Amino acid sequence: MKRVFRRIFMTMVMLLAGITAFAAEKVTFEVNVPMIVSVGETFRVEFALNATPDDNSFTAPDFSGFDVLAGPVTSRGSSIQYINGKMSKSVSYTITYVLLPQKSGTFEIGSATIEVDGTSYSTRPTQVEVKEGGQQQPAGGNQSGNDGASFETQAQGKIADDDLLLRLNLSRSTVYKGEPIRAALKLYNRVSLVDYSVQKMPSFNGFWTQQLDTETVPNRETYNGKVYEVYTLIEYLLYPQQSGKLVIDPVEMTALVQVIVQNSQNYDPFFGTGREIYNVKRELKTPRITVDVKELPAGAPAGFGGAVGKFSMEAEPAATNLTANSASTYKVRISGAGNLAFIQAPKLELPTSFEQYQVKTTESFKSSGSGTTGYREFEYPFIARAEGEYTVQPVEFVYFDPEHMRYETLLSKPFTMVVTPDASGGSSPQVVTTSSKEDVRLLGNDIRFIKLDKPGLQSHERPAIFSVAYFCSVLGLLCLAVIAYVYIGRRIRERKNVVLVRGRRANKVAVQRFRAAARYMKSDDRHAFYEEMLKALWGYMSDKFNIPLANLTKENVREELQKRGISAEEAARFTAIISQCDEAQYSPSTSAQMNDVYTEGINIISHIESTIKR
Repeated sequence: MKRVFRRIFMTMVMLLAGITAFAAEKVTFEVNVPMIVSVGETFRVEFALNATPDDNSFTAPDFSGFDVLAGPVTSRGSSIQYINGKMSKSVSYTITYVLLPQKSGTFEIGSATIEVDGTSYSTRPTQVEVKEGGQQQPAGGNQSGNDGASFETQAQGKIADDDLLLRLNLSRSTVYKGEPIRAALKLYNRVSLVDYSVQKMPSFNGFWTQQLDTETVPNRETYNGKVYEVYTLIEYLLYPQQSGKLVIDPVEMTALVQVIVQNSQNYDPFFGTGREIYNVKRELKTPRITVDVKELPAGAPAGFGGAVGKFSMEAEPAATNLTANSASTYKVRISGAGNLAFIQAPKLELPTSFEQYQVKTTESFKSSGSGTTGYREFEYPFIARAEGEYTVQPVEFVYFDPEHMRYETLLSKPFTMVVTPDASGGSSPQVVTTSSKEDVRLLGNDIRFIKLDKPGLQSHERPAIFSVAYFCSVLGLLCLAVIAYVYIGRRIRERKNVVLVRGRRANKVAVQRFRAAARYMKSDDRHAFYEEMLKALWGYMSDKFNIPLANLTKENVREELQKRGISAEEAARFTAIISQCDEAQYSPSTSAQMNDVYTEGINIISHIESTIKR
């Protein structure tokens, strides 16, 4: 009896799993129709559904330009599979029509609709090219002999120049600097394509590029009056970084097409007329494309940092009531569509008695053919040192709107912050504030103590020779001589040790290079700045650990740092700065970015140096 109940239970579980798998399957409704037909040639149009539709819910499209010879003819099918303990069920429902073209031209079969469980599904409109009755192809190739080259020539001739096209389609050819362009590499096909390979892609000089996720499902399009199966091979978002005429070099591709040629010489009385199948190679190339990039209009506001698009801004403080010496944050979120990846933190003016720290950035982007949308959020941490009531001025963000061809300025609302005495109840120190927080200083500590007891003066008439002070001085000089001798000898031995000398001088050389980077930062020479920063960081690691520059990698740098007591987090921080410098050498950056990288580089080298010396 237990076995019977167990079997019933297992059967119910399997049926439930099958029903669940079937219910979770995505419903698809598609149309299958030939791309090219001839006048007087009948063809089939099939509407395929992978589910059971609601009764009488199918609506056929308009077959204008065609005669309906048969249909709708409905066929159904279903199957259940049980593989590796999982049950799956598939259902097919097909509606078929037989059509006859009335005349040549390009026609569109519109959308058909059907309902499944009350939800409506539609097919995409599909284009069909109707040609005049085709001419008979020669059946036997060159009748003068059996040379197979004649059939290859015949196969080549069966492919027209416009049967296979490669195009790089741009969403626009005239843009403003920083305005995104969608570039789609498409393959237009009217033949039996076997394989293809891209030989050369353009370098996109003058553009910052971002590759998009692309579906390789073919679509049917009409180009120059002909219908093609179009494959989107790759898509980019291009952000022009300079104005003027920017040229996109051609894309080069090799395609392999299969062609069938009739050969009467291989006629078989049982199987019929023979056929020769040839793979024909075609070299494809896109034309050279010129993009006209317009400079942004003159008269940009002082706070403009290169943002182009359509944006909004939200700003809020973490708290408006604080105690002295407590920390808080101020958040600014910029949302919208445009070159979000290039937006830098707006400038926040805090009272001089506040200590402001490095800005933290979080972001969420979604890139599509229309551009990049999402947000960038900037968090400004600070500490309020002195009590009082302060007004924080509005944060300003300026961007260029290409749709309306004007600069827009967004301002946050000013807010008042009240800072009360700290929890100890003590009064806060008197503070004198000037133009920067470095000039904050305490008063009342600059009066030296006046000595009131006897001065203890003595006469200098006695000679100092052979006195206690004299012998102490001689002994001190001897000790200094011994110390100097030991020190100099040690320095000589150390100088002979090249590895030790390099390690000792590593920090000094890095500091010199940081100073050179600071000069480039002041002159706003971005490329030279990041190049000097990379020399300082890589050179420090090479000198400190005696590793040749050619053998330095981010992996062995992390290993060496961790061997010497540096945490994995700090080692990753060091390699992250190197990666940031590598990327920033050829991407746009403001002086504020350079300042952050410069400060971060000095801090991490100082931390490594102090940790290793301990």
